[in-house]
Amino acid sequence: MTSPQTAATPVDTSSVTNRRNLRFNTTEDAIAEAERLAAAERAGTLTRLGNWTLAQALGHMAAWAEYSYTGAPLKVPLPIRLMLRLGKKKFLSQPMRAGVKIPKVPGGTLAIDPMPLDEALPRFRSAMERLKREAPQKPNVIFGPLTQDEWINLNLRHCELHLGFFQPSASGT
Repeated sequence: MTSPQTAATPVDTSSVTNRRNLRFNTTEDAIAEAERLAAAERAGTLTRLGNWTLAQALGHMAAWAEYSYTGAPLKVPLPIRLMLRLGKKKFLSQPMRAGVKIPKVPGGTLAIDPMPLDEALPRFRSAMERLKREAPQKPNVIFGPLTQDEWINLNLRHCELHLGFFQPSASGT
C-alpha cells in the first residue's frame, strides 16, 4: 500500500481534496467496497489519503457499529447532544465531514488501534451484517434512541467517510 505521508507528518484529513465521494444504500454495499479495498491492499495497489491503514479504518467502523449494541464508552455533555440532535436528519442522510475530532479523546476518536487486515475485515463484515439482521437496543451517544434503519444509515454515512480515503488503484479498478 502506498501512502502520501509518514507517521511523523499526519495529514489534516479535513483538507484532503481527492477523497472519493461514496454513497452506500445498503450494508451489502459497504461490505462489498471494504472487500474490494482489501483485495487492492493485498495486491499492493491501494493508496491511502489519510492517516489510518485500511485495517484501522475497518476496525474503527466495526467498533462504532458494535457500539449500537454495547453502548459507546463516551459521555457527551448535554448541551452538545442537544445541539447535534438538531442536525440528526443531516447526519443520517448526508456525507459526514472529514477531520472532525471528539474533544478530549486521544486521537480524536475511539477504536483506532492498529490491527491485521485479516482480523479487521471479518470484524467489519460481522458488525455490518448484524446491523442488517438485528435492531440495536442501545441509545446512540448523541441522538438517543434510533430505529434500525436510522442506525444503518448512520453507520453507512460513517463508512462512506472513512472508505473514501482509500483509492484501490490509479485506474479506479
